[in-house]
Amino acid sequence: MDLTEVAPKDHWTTMRSLLTLADTHQLPDGSHPWESVWVYDHFHTVPTPSDQATHEAWTLMAAFAAATERVRLGQMCTCMAYREPTYLAKVAATVDAISGGRTEMGIGAGWYEHEWRAYGYGFPRAGERLAMLDEGVQIMAEMWRTGTSGRFEGKHYDVDGALCYPQPLQTVRVDGVDVPSLPLWIAGGGERKTLRTAAKYAQYTNFDGSLAGFAHKSAILEQHCADVGRDFAEITRSSNYNVLIGTPAEQQEQLDWLEAVYRKHAPEQADGQVASWANDSLRGTPEQIVEKLTALKAIGMTYAITYFPNSAENHAPINLFANEVIPALAS
Repeated sequence: MDLTEVAPKDHWTTMRSLLTLADTHQLPDGSHPWESVWVYDHFHTVPTPSDQATHEAWTLMAAFAAATERVRLGQMCTCMAYREPTYLAKVAATVDAISGGRTEMGIGAGWYEHEWRAYGYGFPRAGERLAMLDEGVQIMAEMWRTGTSGRFEGKHYDVDGALCYPQPLQTVRVDGVDVPSLPLWIAGGGERKTLRTAAKYAQYTNFDGSLAGFAHKSAILEQHCADVGRDFAEITRSSNYNVLIGTPAEQQEQLDWLEAVYRKHAPEQADGQVASWANDSLRGTPEQIVEKLTALKAIGMTYAITYFPNSAENHAPINLFANEVIPALAS
């Protein structure tokens, strides 16, 4: 629902202005506060389908790569089953080339049922979707590492000799060796399968960002790492946060904007969405948010992906976070 008040002809201009903000923003010491920019991989609006804009994630990735110089680019997160893994590996490697090696690979099993069915993918049970994720990650990693899928005969994917040249510009460390690959962000907190897949293949994870939830998921991930012989310290653990920042009055203004959007475009979801933002978001003054993130950092959450409402029109919360929260965390 980010572009509800923006005319379609202005969508790209609006997105590019935010990209430029993230790409070029400098603090007084010359450092850049923002490391990365992220998009959602959805075909329809969330939390409910509507006639509002939802641009295709990997098309945006290519455009973002060409329109920026420094900032890294990711998706939170690509749905494995929306694109064949061989095709997705090729697309991602191409975007990495365009960006000069700045592409992250966010990947997950997918969850938005109506979207799956609307686009003709069916909606396999959770176990099947998670198995597709595990197989797909293996195929992509092999194509990036060696330039070919080789022969892979799985339950869900059957590929033979798909080529991926050029390979990604980036490398990741696997078993003590640097190999061509995009950094893999495996998103989701499923304790039996998703976190086990992450333990085997991920450079990053992304799951529950509450103190208790993050600590619990981290412990499960650590055990999976021990089971598969992976160094737990190799995996950066991240979370997503919806942010309401500023004075109490400014926080309320941001919440009021969200409520107006939901009442207009997703009325049946409005009460739940507003309550979630009011109670569960990363909400507070800069000092309060620093305190909350510092507590999370202490238990291993070292990469926060932050979402700010009404970014198309109001850059003030983004700039406040960049100027006051990020330097405090860095110090």
